Amino acid sequence: MTTLSVIVDPIVDPASSGIRRYTEELTRELIHVAPPNCDVVGLVAAMTPEQDEQLRLLLPGLAEIRPSRWSRTALTSAWRFGLGGINGRGMVHSTSLVAPLSRHDRMNYESDQIVVTIHDVIPWTNPETLSRNRVSLHKAMTRRAHRFADAVVVPSHAVAARLGELYDFGDRIRVIGGAVSPKLQVPVDAETRAQRLGLPEKYLLSVGTLEPRKGLTALIRSLAEPDAVDLPLLIVGPDGWGGVDVNAIAAEAGLPEGRVRTLGFLPDADLAVALDRATVFVFPSIAEGFGLPVVEALHFGTPVVHSDDPAVVEVAADAGIAVALEDAEGYPRRLAEAIASVVNDPSLAERLHYKGLDRAGAFSWRDAAERVWQLHADL
Repeated sequence: MTTLSVIVDPIVDPASSGIRRYTEELTRELIHVAPPNCDVVGLVAAMTPEQDEQLRLLLPGLAEIRPSRWSRTALTSAWRFGLGGINGRGMVHSTSLVAPLSRHDRMNYESDQIVVTIHDVIPWTNPETLSRNRVSLHKAMTRRAHRFADAVVVPSHAVAARLGELYDFGDRIRVIGGAVSPKLQVPVDAETRAQRLGLPEKYLLSVGTLEPRKGLTALIRSLAEPDAVDLPLLIVGPDGWGGVDVNAIAAEAGLPEGRVRTLGFLPDADLAVALDRATVFVFPSIAEGFGLPVVEALHFGTPVVHSDDPAVVEVAADAGIAVALEDAEGYPRRLAEAIASVVNDPSLAERLHYKGLDRAGAFSWRDAAERVWQLHADL
């Protein structure tokens, strides 16, 4: 029996957000499409019985869960310095850079291999939008990946190109993107959920962790521009680093109370309702490696306005309206104009609706999982 050991710790890490979703969906599909006589084992830091139960519920078919004796913090620190490997040999796949990257003997043990995922290069391109600890850890683990990883998965060609400028990974880089979760579907009680969430008949929607690089300050300020449409803005996402105070930004922009509302983290059913009913989905992020919320909005045929960050442009293709990030002072005005162009032109909104549905169909977790298995087979 061939075993693929996947580091699934982000699923039970409360500080994880986008990587948690990525890890859960990819691992579930890796289990579903596993080749004959292959199984998937989950590697995780020390955890509680409740977290163990959570993992087993989310990942049915997982052959085994192998917890470390070390806490998440201790394990991350150990791996940063090449300590604290894993039990046993074989194929290891990490959905992030936090992985046991160290020298391994491929000459005598061909099946020993480790693949890690580098989701973005923001610590180099936009370090000011991240905490110092996050920048330091990301850079340190990327250096280790350059030395010891047998392959590196990135979510977009934009990340692949920029990463290749930083480190010569040769042919070790593979582009394998994410997709929409099959759980993100409009539920039968959509109307009830919409009322409970207080969704207006028409509204702008943005999704992302409340942190500086998501461009929310510019989006909120765009509502005060002369060309802005008179629609409320709803923001979905948990609090993050940087102390982004949505209400304070709105007040500073002179917006009336209630014009901007935060909904916090939403479960899949509620998020699906919010995405499906939005008039325009706006993704003003300053820097991304992929931009999954854009794909999720396209999946519902919701018209999308997004920044021209290279990765986001690549993912959206021509299914959304790209707004230039260059000239930060004018960014809010350009966002306002792009949003208004969609709201005030039903024919444009309809075209974006169908383009979005078509583009979203290009992304599949099954395809991603099959490509990961093939990557390990190639190694």
